[in-house]
Amino acid sequence: MMTYTFEMMTQEQAMDIAYKWHYDGDYSFYDMEADKEDLEEFVDPKKRGDTMYSVTMYNELVGFFSVYKGEDSTFDIGLGMRPDLTGKGEGVKFLNAGIAFVKSEFKPKKITLSVATFNQRAIKLYRKVGFIETTTFMQDTNGSTFEFLKMEYEC
Repeated sequence: MMTYTFEMMTQEQAMDIAYKWHYDGDYSFYDMEADKEDLEEFVDPKKRGDTMYSVTMYNELVGFFSVYKGEDSTFDIGLGMRPDLTGKGEGVKFLNAGIAFVKSEFKPKKITLSVATFNQRAIKLYRKVGFIETTTFMQDTNGSTFEFLKMEYEC
């Protein structure tokens, strides 16, 4: 049984993800370098604060998870898997491990996330794990404006 480990992200891990992780095709939208503000927030330890966790398996960096406290015990998450691991059927295990981590560390009533609406692969995964759609919104990022879907998971 593969086990994921969640730990506060180190600067070395942040730099590795920011500058070495590059996704194929439309998914290059998720490259950290695609948005200057996102990149700056990710690589600056002060801006990153204590919201970003590295996810390792067998001491190898396989993903990241961000956790932001919202209102009324709601926590907003962001996540990413290493590019060479995406699309291989590991998403359910990875996301379930992240949800379990958030539940054990933060005791949320609800977990939310936002995903670009073109990313049907991720939306399918989120639905499979139990997230439901709540609303869509437009977000300026990566030099343009994109439609995003807000989803939530009741704990």
